[in-house]
Formats: sequence, C-alpha cells, structure tokens
Amino acid sequence: MSTHAHRGTVLIVEDDEDIRAAMAELLETEGFDVSVASNGQEGLEVLGQIGPPCLVLLDLMMPVMSGEDFLRHVRQNPAMSPVPVIIVTASGRTALPGTQGILKKPFEISDLFATVSAHCV
Repeated sequence: MSTHAHRGTVLIVEDDEDIRAAMAELLETEGFDVSVASNGQEGLEVLGQIGPPCLVLLDLMMPVMSGEDFLRHVRQNPAMSPVPVIIVTASGRTALPGTQGILKKPFEISDLFATVSAHCV
C-alpha cells in the first residue's frame, strides 16, 4: 500500500510485459495511478477510457501500432494533445517532435521517478 498521496495518472504504452509491469509497480509504490497498454492501439483505447493522464511513457517499437503512430493520433486529438509524452526506448533515437523528452532503456529507477515527477504532481 502506498504511503503517498495520489499524484496523478501515468499511462505506460510498452510491449515488453516485464518492463511494463516493473514500471507500473514502481510508479504505484510512489503514489501514482498507472494505466498500461501493450501497443499504440491499446493505448488509444485506454486513453478513451481514462481521459487525459498527467504523462504518457511511450515505447516506439511495438506491434499493432507503433509509438510514432500513437503519438500522431494523440497530437491530432484536441483533448489529448496537451498531454506530455516521454519516449522510453533502447534505440538511439532522440526525442520526437511533439514529445517532452526521452528516457533511454535501461534507465535508473531514480531517472524514471524524476521524469514522471517533473510532469505529475
């Protein structure tokens, strides 16, 4: 059980189940509500259910719908376009236009917390 007050909802869009579960568990212990999706299409469906989160942590290379396609859909939706998006990737990519930064895999837990805390109260 978290000892922290509610700190906002984070959406994790990541196809690697182990990474997705680990990030969700870590953030939940810090008081964040976490929603998860295993690909961009699922991420869009989750957004439709939960409304705008305080942050999206987005993998780029996923089946069904890539992170880039997900981002394009989010930025075209007036209700979702202001939501900050951080790319989480092991690739050498730099942050994409329309994103607020990048978190390189593998990352330190402290970097994950700092990145999320910068966008979520």
